[in-house]
Amino acid sequence: MSERLLSHRPADPADLDAVSGFVHNADELYFAFPRAHWPLNREQLAAAVAERQASTLALLDGRPAGFANFYQHRHGEFCALGNLMIAPWARGQGVAQYLVGIMECLAKRDFQARELRASCFNANAAGLLLYQQLSYRVTGIVERQRGQERVALVQFSKALE
Repeated sequence: MSERLLSHRPADPADLDAVSGFVHNADELYFAFPRAHWPLNREQLAAAVAERQASTLALLDGRPAGFANFYQHRHGEFCALGNLMIAPWARGQGVAQYLVGIMECLAKRDFQARELRASCFNANAAGLLLYQQLSYRVTGIVERQRGQERVALVQFSKALE
């Protein structure tokens, strides 16, 4: 198998239709964007992009493959990773690891952040394993409600060097 080329760039409005197709069911949408309503559409994503920072598109062999941004930041202190979504066809190919690494670099460069924070719901095994693999440490577990169901939001943090 030949080497796959990963790259990234700032997301722009023309990317929103492709990104909204990265989630294929209500559970995936809840993991990536809990306040959104299924199905994800361009308008919901555009509203999130407008109020967040550093919306970034990862490309695999030139195709849109991943998306993330910061939903919160405190300059010189931390950034909080949000809306991490990977296209189904690109999963298992290193896109999430690459994109989180890019977001770590953007947090340091653009916000002088010393820490990147991330949260992951307990049912999102792929996300939990990703943060563990990337040396994030658990800093808390918060109870949330999803309809009538109790869920746990696992909070992670990583020092940026």
